[in-house]
Amino acid sequence: MNFDGEDLSHTSLTDRLSGDEPHVFRGCDLTETELWGASLAGARFESCVLEQTDFRKADLDGAVFTGGGGMRTRFNDADLVDAVFTDVDLASAQFGGALLTDTSFTGCRMIGASLTASRGTGFKVARSNLTMANLGGCSLRGELIEGVRFDEADLSGCDFTEATFSDCRLRGTRIVRAVFTKADLRGADLGEPDDGKLRAFAGATINQAQAAALLAARGITVL
Repeated sequence: MNFDGEDLSHTSLTDRLSGDEPHVFRGCDLTETELWGASLAGARFESCVLEQTDFRKADLDGAVFTGGGGMRTRFNDADLVDAVFTDVDLASAQFGGALLTDTSFTGCRMIGASLTASRGTGFKVARSNLTMANLGGCSLRGELIEGVRFDEADLSGCDFTEATFSDCRLRGTRIVRAVFTKADLRGADLGEPDDGKLRAFAGATINQAQAAALLAARGITVL
């Protein structure tokens, strides 16, 4: 079933959709549209307005989102296995309880998004803005994390074991109980050093300039 440029805002679509065919939404307005529990496996959303769209408990396995987006989209408890988000505005989006195994976010604006309490073995993120996002307890174990801004984000309890950070920023980031064992942080801006970061970065690899900054913050001069 295809929807092209339709105004579907403030409507309930769940009962109109079946899992027997893929669904394509192109340039549609889905503002506050109810898709709670909808069968949307393999669906495509191209340049759609997703302002407060309700995808809670929806089956979005393998769904593709390209462009568009909006504030406070709800994906709580949705199945997002293998879903792909590219250049989507996901500011303040809610992913609590969502299954995010092998979900990928590329070029997305995720300011203030909440991924804490999401489920799965890990997701991928690249070239995205996660300023003030909450990723508490998430796993990015072994991932290449490239071009991601984590400024003021909450990464408490996250697992970054063996992850590689390239062109990333961690300014003002909260990393209590986060694990960086064997992580490569040489390509990251670590922000202001403090004792909490020193403890969290135990077992990680940093470069000489980063090491000098950490020591200088404690009055130790490296010659």
